Amino acid sequence: MPKKLLKRLMPDPGTIKNNKHLRLLGSRLHDNNLWHLNRHSAAGAFAVGLFCAWMPIPFQMVVAAMLAMFFRVNLPLSAALVWLTNPLTMGPMFYFAYRLGSFLLNRPHHYKHFELSLAWLSSAMSSVAPPFLLGCLVMAVVSAAIGYMVIHGLWRWNIAKRWKRRRPRQ
Repeated sequence: MPKKLLKRLMPDPGTIKNNKHLRLLGSRLHDNNLWHLNRHSAAGAFAVGLFCAWMPIPFQMVVAAMLAMFFRVNLPLSAALVWLTNPLTMGPMFYFAYRLGSFLLNRPHHYKHFELSLAWLSSAMSSVAPPFLLGCLVMAVVSAAIGYMVIHGLWRWNIAKRWKRRRPRQ
């Protein structure tokens, strides 16, 4: 794992702990597990970050940070992974989630008429929201589980590779 690169990119815990806006959280930010980068904290941070990336809500980073504090995983990594959902990727990701939800609910997944108005949006949301939210939830759980397992496995594989190189040649 590029642990040195990740450590270099992460903000200093002292700077964040002393931020006047974050003092609301009190001693919760002083938990060392939120700032250490090891196999469990990185894998958990990937799970939290990927789960929150599929949430169709504003302030995903805040939710990811709160979940990272609750599960005691790496906070900066989980908050940064939310940026997988950005203005370029949001459309395709959420369209895929809608199509998946439509498939799971066995509903048609297309509209013949589109109109950019509040009336059309409110009428369309009653039929679009259930498949969209179900698709987002399924993708959040699946990507969090896969992210956790992949990072955990890659970390173990990297450690095993290092130990193998460390052994003296016989």
